[in-house]
Amino acid sequence: MKQRFTTVVWSVIYLLLLLSLLTPFSILTAFLLVLPVAILFTVQNVRSFILHILPVWLIVGIIHPIYVLMGAYFLIPGLVMGYGYRKRAPAMRVLKMGMSTFLLEMLLLLMIGTAFFQLNLSTYVDEIVKLTTAPLEQMGLDSGIAGQMVWTPEMLDALSERTMQMIPFALIISSFLMTVITHALARPILNSMGYSVPALKKAREWKMPRSLIWYYLIVMIMSYASKDSSSGFVDMIVFNAMPLLQICFMIQALGFFFYLTHEKKWHPIVPFLAAIPIVFFPPMIILGILDLVFPLRQSISNKKR
Repeated sequence: MKQRFTTVVWSVIYLLLLLSLLTPFSILTAFLLVLPVAILFTVQNVRSFILHILPVWLIVGIIHPIYVLMGAYFLIPGLVMGYGYRKRAPAMRVLKMGMSTFLLEMLLLLMIGTAFFQLNLSTYVDEIVKLTTAPLEQMGLDSGIAGQMVWTPEMLDALSERTMQMIPFALIISSFLMTVITHALARPILNSMGYSVPALKKAREWKMPRSLIWYYLIVMIMSYASKDSSSGFVDMIVFNAMPLLQICFMIQALGFFFYLTHEKKWHPIVPFLAAIPIVFFPPMIILGILDLVFPLRQSISNKKR
C-alpha cells in the first residue's frame, strides 16, 4: 500500500514537471523530468508503469499536445536509466547509457527539424545572439557608454559563428548534466524505497584514461596549426574538444585532492576548498595532467608506508 501511494505521488510529480515546461521554470524543471520516469520504471513492471504514465499523458494532451511531445522526449532516457537500475548495472554504465540516449535524441531532432521542417540552425542562432546582445547594447546607451558597447555586424557574425561551432559542446554538457542530476537524485530515493542502486566510485578513486594526454596534445597541435588557416572544421573540433578535455583534467585534479586528503588524514573540507581554484583558475588543470602522466598517487601511498 505504501509503495502504491509513493508511485502515485511520483506520477503527480511527473504531471507537474510536464506542465512546468511552458513556464519560466522550465530552465530548472527540464533537468528533473527524467527522474520520475526512471523511478517509476525501476519500481514497477511494464503494465503498472503504463497505467501510471498514461493518465498523465492524457491530462497534458488535453491541455496542449506539445506536452505529449515533450514528455516523449524525456521518456526514453528515463526508460533507459530505469532499465539499468532494474538490472543493478554499475552506476557509470547507467550514466553512459543515459547520456548516449540524450545525445542521440538531440541529434535525431536536429536531423528531423532540418529535413522535414526546414529548420535553419544558423538563422536561429543569429536571432538568439541578437536577442542576447540587444539588452547589453541598450544598457550601454542608458549608462552613456554606448561608444564602448556597440556591437558591429562583424562582431555579431563572429559571435554567431563561434556559438554555432560550440553547439556539440553544449549538447554533450547538457546531456551530461541531465544524466548526472537524475542519478544523483534517483539513487537515494530508490534506496529509501528498498531498491539498491550501485553508487559511483568514491571521489578519491576518480581516474581518467591516460589516453586523454595524447588527445590533448593532438588538439593543441591542431589549435596552433589552425591559427593561420581558415578551416572551420578544424576550429570546430578545437573549440569543442579543448573545454571537454579541460573538464576531464579538472575531474582528475579533484580526484587527486580527495585522494591526498584521504591519505594524509586532512580535514574533509580541504578537497572542496581546492575545487574553487581548480574550477575558476584554468591553469590549475596542470595538476590533473601531472596526475595522469606521473604516478603521483602511488608515490604518496609508498611514502605513507
